[in-house]
Amino acid sequence: MKHLLLFNLLICLHLQSVIAQEAKFPIVKDFGGIFEIPESTENPDANKEFKIIIDLVSGSEDPTQINRMVDNIARMMNLHGLGGVKKENLHIKVAVHGGAVFSLLNNDFYQKLYGVNNPNLPIYEALKKAGVEFYVCGQSLIARDMKTTDVWYGTQIALSMLTVLTKYVPDGYMLLRF
Repeated sequence: MKHLLLFNLLICLHLQSVIAQEAKFPIVKDFGGIFEIPESTENPDANKEFKIIIDLVSGSEDPTQINRMVDNIARMMNLHGLGGVKKENLHIKVAVHGGAVFSLLNNDFYQKLYGVNNPNLPIYEALKKAGVEFYVCGQSLIARDMKTTDVWYGTQIALSMLTVLTKYVPDGYMLLRF
């Protein structure tokens, strides 16, 4: 019984230390908060260069809230940073299409559609500041009766998401889908 109580006490102390942690933002400031895992034995190679292209297709269920997948880009970058990878060794490109194009709209057009400012723009600004490049699928815009002037200024207009992927994947970019 004494051992069981001691075991339970140790578990509670460990959980309290994990819960009490504050989120870290080593690369993308204020977004994509992550937590240290001292027991982690599988971490990114801090000396490696990472070339990643993200196929961002997921839209937000609530237009007044941040798209979780946009925040996930910041989380991925911060996780690599926490693992010791320098910002200069992360080369991130994002091909935005499908329902995710709504997250890239400028405030004027977003206001017309939803009556609020685009909550995703501060994350996009922070990601761009961290070196991320964004490409929006021109085909997705046309399919939704949108113009290239309806998107956030930090976006490059691509012929399509497909051509962005076929350009960068053969150049060694790892493909992730959010």
